[in-house]
Amino acid sequence: MLHPHEATDLSKPLIISAALTGSWPTKAQNPNLPVTEEEIAAAAVDAANAGAAIVHLHVRNEQEKVTCDPARYAKVRSLIRQSGCDVVINMSTGGGAGQTTDEQRAEPVDLRPEIASFDCGSTNFGAGVFVNSPSFLDGLADRMKRNGVLPEIECFEPGHVANALRFIAEGKIDPPWWFQFVLGVRGGAPGTMKQLMNMLDMLPEGANWSVCGIGRAQLPLGVAAMSMGGHVRTGLEDNLFYQKGVLAESNAQLVARLVRIAGEIGRPVATPDQAREILGLRPLEPVVP
Repeated sequence: MLHPHEATDLSKPLIISAALTGSWPTKAQNPNLPVTEEEIAAAAVDAANAGAAIVHLHVRNEQEKVTCDPARYAKVRSLIRQSGCDVVINMSTGGGAGQTTDEQRAEPVDLRPEIASFDCGSTNFGAGVFVNSPSFLDGLADRMKRNGVLPEIECFEPGHVANALRFIAEGKIDPPWWFQFVLGVRGGAPGTMKQLMNMLDMLPEGANWSVCGIGRAQLPLGVAAMSMGGHVRTGLEDNLFYQKGVLAESNAQLVARLVRIAGEIGRPVATPDQAREILGLRPLEPVVP
């Protein structure tokens, strides 16, 4: 196994992902949260203009509750592309941790997004349980492979990395591998450097990795990942605040902060096309009016 933290390459372009909406945050908590398709698409374009190479999308219904409705995902993607924005699009299959069925969660994969989330195991999630059964994950991996979709292997604790290694060994997830460590969820691994280092030590050689810290862990873990040659996720899905007691103005504001810090440590920020190259994605197809 590779120990990715042992050799830091700060010349490698930094992929910044912006998780715009999520399943649980509300406008009552932060009025700047995008929830309609138009708001989400506009937030995606703004985040891309600020320096995000990837946008991680969730969509909401008319009651602002999470849904995996492919028509809503397709509308957001169309609005993003019609604006001329070439950001990499990553569609969530999370479904709000129990708010949608397994089949509904998998439906966005048939839209053939560039990336879709692959939550690699079950975990306690706040007051509930986020269930990702072996049979669901087997089916989702197969559906992603058939549609040419890159799985974003989301790992909320070390056991999820172990699950991913089994999928890799069985040929169900092909390289290049894209791991997203989600640390700090109540019920998952805490958002600490010790946990990050432990999970990094488990990765297969050549894996690409990123860190998503929840709440107050977002910035410290993000800066650590940047400094260690990894990649980083930010956004209102994971943290509604810019600093303690101060609500974030937008996803773009959170992205811009990471771009500034990356410049301070000498880390170039990846363009969407550079992210595609790093992650082995096909070139972006031109928008058909």
